[in-house]
Amino acid sequence: MKRSSFFIALFALAALALANGANAQPGPRPAQKKRVMAVGMTEGFYHDSTTEALATIKQLGDESGLWETYIYTDVRAITKEKQTANRKNLDQFDAIFFMTTGELPFTAEQKAAFLSFIKDDGKGFVGAHCATDTFYKWPEYGEMLGGYFDHHPWGTFDAPVVVEDPTHPLVKHLPKAMTLHDEIYQFKDWDRTKLRVLMALDASKLDLTKKNVNRADRDFGVTWVKKYGNGRVFYSTLGHTIESWRDPRLRKMWLEGMRWALKLGPDVPVTPIPKP
Repeated sequence: MKRSSFFIALFALAALALANGANAQPGPRPAQKKRVMAVGMTEGFYHDSTTEALATIKQLGDESGLWETYIYTDVRAITKEKQTANRKNLDQFDAIFFMTTGELPFTAEQKAAFLSFIKDDGKGFVGAHCATDTFYKWPEYGEMLGGYFDHHPWGTFDAPVVVEDPTHPLVKHLPKAMTLHDEIYQFKDWDRTKLRVLMALDASKLDLTKKNVNRADRDFGVTWVKKYGNGRVFYSTLGHTIESWRDPRLRKMWLEGMRWALKLGPDVPVTPIPKP
C-alpha cells in the first residue's frame, strides 16, 4: 500500500471511530455524593475537641466516599432564603452536624427552616457531645434532639458504658460493655420512651452520691437514635476529648450514624425499647 493510501485509510478509520463515539449513548453517571454541613460554632463553653470533631466528620466522608463535608463556624447557611454569589443554603445539604454550645444567633426564619429541613424535608441531624448544650431557650430544638445537658457529675472519667442494643447496625461492632475515658452528660427533658437508646452508663458502677446527680431513675443515656417527623436524628454524648474522636471504634459509630442520617443504607430500628 502506498504511504498516501495508508494515511487515507487511517484517517477514514479515525473518522468512523469518532462518528460511532458521537452516536454512542453516554454511560451512567456516578451518583452525586451527599452533602453534610458541619457546624462548630460556640456561644458558650469552648471544647478543644471541636476542631477534631469537624475534621473527623470530614475524614470519614472522604475516606468512605459517601459525603462531602462543608465546615462552618457560623450559621448563616442555615436558611432556606436564596443566597448570593457562592453562599449555600439548606437546599444544598442532606444532613447537619452540630458540635456547638449556647444560644446560636438564629433568626425566626432560620429556626423554622432548620426544623423544616429535618421534620418536613426528611433530612438528617447528627449531634455530638455539646449539641445538647445548645438552644436552651428554644424548646423545639430540645424536642427534636431528645433532651438537654444537665451537668456532668463525674467529669471526665473512665465511664462504664453498656451497649443496650447490641444488634443495632449503628453499634453492633462495639462490645456489650466497655470503659470509655470521656465526659458523659446527664440529661433533662429526656425520656427514653421517645427515642431508642443504643448506649448508656452502667448505673451499678457509678458513684451516685456525686453532686448534681439528678436522675432518680438512674437512667443515663449515652447514644440514641430517633425520628423527628420525616427526618433522622442521631446523637451521642461522647466527644469531649480529642482522643475520643481518634478511637477507631467510635469513628465507626460516627460513620454508621452519619450514613443512616443520610439515608445511605437500609433503615434501622428507632422504636423505643425499655431500660434493661
